[in-house]
Amino acid sequence: MSENEPLILGIETSCDETGVGLVRGHTLLADAIASSVDEHARFGGVVPEVASRAHLEAMVPTIRRACETAGVKPSDVDAIAVTSGPGLAGALLVGVAAAKGLALSLDKPLYGVNHLAAHVAVDTLEHGELPKGAIAMLVSGGHSSLLAVEDITDGVEPMGSTIDDAAGEAFDKVARVLGLPFPGGPYVDKAARDGGDRAYVTFPRGLTSQRDLERHRFDFSFSGLKTAVARWVEAKRRDGEDVPVNHVAAAFQEAVCDVLTRKAIDACKDRGYEHLLIGGGVAANSRLRQMAEERCSAAGIAVRVPRPGLCTDNGAMVAALGSELVRAGKTPSPLGLPADSSMPITTVLN
Repeated sequence: MSENEPLILGIETSCDETGVGLVRGHTLLADAIASSVDEHARFGGVVPEVASRAHLEAMVPTIRRACETAGVKPSDVDAIAVTSGPGLAGALLVGVAAAKGLALSLDKPLYGVNHLAAHVAVDTLEHGELPKGAIAMLVSGGHSSLLAVEDITDGVEPMGSTIDDAAGEAFDKVARVLGLPFPGGPYVDKAARDGGDRAYVTFPRGLTSQRDLERHRFDFSFSGLKTAVARWVEAKRRDGEDVPVNHVAAAFQEAVCDVLTRKAIDACKDRGYEHLLIGGGVAANSRLRQMAEERCSAAGIAVRVPRPGLCTDNGAMVAALGSELVRAGKTPSPLGLPADSSMPITTVLN
């Protein structure tokens, strides 16, 4: 780490995590998170109003905690980056307003960044410079996307996305069907690892037929899979049979990971890229990481996945993207920066 590198503070509030990160170059100095997930668990999903209130309450303490961890003062920061979209409108507004206040009071440049691009940039904190030319697969509760990335600071090219339920959303819904807690991803993963048989039942792989591939080669669909699992479980219960939760979790997870990795490798081959980056909350899934490593190795593709703690929403990823933008000499955002809940992935800096 060079002390000459700019010190970037990143703020993330797109959903239910209040994240504040401090990054210098590619070195992570602090990653403070305050999660409101427990407040949403009893509703079985994120409640936007509850998330916004939690961000308001957590913002100042989380900024203080990050600065204390890094051993710096807010005035030491060279620039402030904040997620300005996409995400929940009210939640985004809290983070953007806080970042504006800091930028104005400290007289520091402000960078409003794209949440999805930040999930790509966070890999620099684990593996250094991003390769010049890679496919990024972002998989989370709200997104399942394949992106072609030449230079993260100049934008990305969308290749495919979900046409209905995202992978993380499917995990949550299947967890509910199986009686597992919210958020579903970690609990389905754990159930699958605890003796689950991946071949116990074969669930459908959405958008993988020859006809589908002609129109949706790089797109994803997990709604049909979720419905298939629900109907299978309902039939078992209707017949008075016990539902083998571990086996169902493993078979469902296998279907999701099969489709994700198959399409990601196809995208790499289509573009002639030798690197696959995986980000987003579902990237913490143990089976996805294992399958990606095995299939990419066989295909001669290098796979880069940050450690699980950096895959879920956090301030470090926002600071990492801010660092890339500052180092590239990009013009800062205006103080009139809006919160854009539907910010397109093609816009990296708002």
